[in-house]
Amino acid sequence: MAGCVQPRQLAFALPHAESLTRDNFLEGPANAAGIALVDAWPEWPNRIMLLVGPEGSGKSHLAAIWAEQAGARSSAAHALDPASVPGALATGALVVEDLKPAAVDERALFHLLNLAREDEAYVLITARVPPTALQIELRDLRSRLRAVPVVSLLPPDDQLFRALIVKLCADRQLTVDEAVVSYLATRIERSYAAARQTVEHLDSEALRLGRPVTRALAAELLRKD
Repeated sequence: MAGCVQPRQLAFALPHAESLTRDNFLEGPANAAGIALVDAWPEWPNRIMLLVGPEGSGKSHLAAIWAEQAGARSSAAHALDPASVPGALATGALVVEDLKPAAVDERALFHLLNLAREDEAYVLITARVPPTALQIELRDLRSRLRAVPVVSLLPPDDQLFRALIVKLCADRQLTVDEAVVSYLATRIERSYAAARQTVEHLDSEALRLGRPVTRALAAELLRKD
């Protein structure tokens, strides 16, 4: 019919499940210390450990692997409250995810650390920065956290970064060739967060335009950015 306008294809942001098994974890020099921590359990230097690394570096993945091994429960740091602490430690092992000072009940966390020590429970805390960089108001908690051994995850090297791009694409069922991977790996910031954001954007654009993910599409996308 004359004058008809073709409807524009819509891209829906659907959730993409990521496998958090050991087999699906990308290993490299950047996260070797984290893998070693998981493998060393229960022979840890301290029953409470802190896993630190930048956004997207695999902290949650490693914590999930350890939780499976240790039968640990898991709680977001911001969800802790004094009443929930005993139940959180009921299995003798707990993951406390994404510790951020502004979003945590400091008294609840202090209570948890004390109770874990009394009960000889294992606690793995994840955070983006080490305890010395956390602005903690409660002095006793600040002191307690700074005594916790820290295991750090580093920015990805070239090999891990390329493997990460491939994995993020595979998680979204995107088929990419070496040309796409090489183009992205040499043109975006070498960080876990940048890789994730770029692949998400590439997936969205490919769906919106009804095009396959090619080097040409990646180049168009990066030129827009």
